[in-house]
Amino acid sequence: MPSFDISNKIDLQKIDNAIQTAKKELLTRYDLKDEACVIEFDKKDKKLALEAKQEMALSSMIDIILSKFSKQALDVRSLDLTKNPVASGKILTQTVQLKEGIDKEQAKKIVNFIKNSGMKVQAAIHDDQIRVNGKKIDDLQALIGILRQEDFDLPLQFDNFRS
Repeated sequence: MPSFDISNKIDLQKIDNAIQTAKKELLTRYDLKDEACVIEFDKKDKKLALEAKQEMALSSMIDIILSKFSKQALDVRSLDLTKNPVASGKILTQTVQLKEGIDKEQAKKIVNFIKNSGMKVQAAIHDDQIRVNGKKIDDLQALIGILRQEDFDLPLQFDNFRS
């Protein structure tokens, strides 16, 4: 029986490359020269730590990171930008968590979408990914096309396609 997996994986090496080029741009930007801008990437915890003197500099840093992500062909939806900056003395700090895997809420939402699509496939949640089975390969390929058009607030990858 043909099947495939829906997952959300991030490439840490591409993210590290994007962060390194963002750091290089911070050194050359004249408007951020005296703002004490710092970007630290923790690969183990999969989060970014941003520091700056002003909120304007912090938002410029985020814009730089987003542009470098898009140049590395990374999906910016893998960044959790919902946390607000925290003032710590004269410096603003913000942590940006990287989203990896599909949480239970999002997985239920995707499975319900698949069931409501009317396709003759079965979807099951396995840890942080979703396994989709069907009798025909054409049904699975059509479902992948439908899922790519829908926005679930996280980047989806379709892998382990088996016939």
